[in-house]
Amino acid sequence: MNTRFPLPRGSRLVLASHNKGKLAEFSRLLDGYGITVVSAGELGLPEPDETATTFSGNAELKALAAAKAANLPALSDDSGLCVSALGGAPGIYSARWAGPDKNFPAAMQRIEEGIGEDERNAWFICVLCLAFPDGTSHCFEGRIDGSISPEPRGREGHGYDPIFIPSGETRTFAEMSDAEKNRISHRARAFEAFRTACLA
Repeated sequence: MNTRFPLPRGSRLVLASHNKGKLAEFSRLLDGYGITVVSAGELGLPEPDETATTFSGNAELKALAAAKAANLPALSDDSGLCVSALGGAPGIYSARWAGPDKNFPAAMQRIEEGIGEDERNAWFICVLCLAFPDGTSHCFEGRIDGSISPEPRGREGHGYDPIFIPSGETRTFAEMSDAEKNRISHRARAFEAFRTACLA
């Protein structure tokens, strides 16, 4: 039996992020479900330090902080690229590998320098966490496997998309349209698990 944690139509939901692009993305995903999305940034909520050692831990930390501060249900995500030959790195440190100036070309070069020609297995993970003001929370994980391209390709997407080739594809995420990527991505898979459990 599937466990459900329903969000009734008419609910307000805090997106535990200060990223305007992420707010727009989740507002689109939640369109049609009767859920009003407001970001932690719009509410002036502080961003907690991501001190956990797992994707689910960091997602839960962010969602609980926003839910308690706003006294509303909150949704957060934590995601990253994991490379087998690097022991799963950059993993939860994917954003930090790019540094404060978000230099993802340098981060992608660092990955290429750290792996061999036959060591290109990789995967993206996204964990969404729904938390409530009473301290309860529920996590939903999405994963997509693939490989690292020998060189960055494509101009779409963001972050590590130019070097990630999903299994069964010849193109990188950055060579796909948003619609194509969103049908198969790790975030799409996590959102589908969240949708099934929480949305009418």
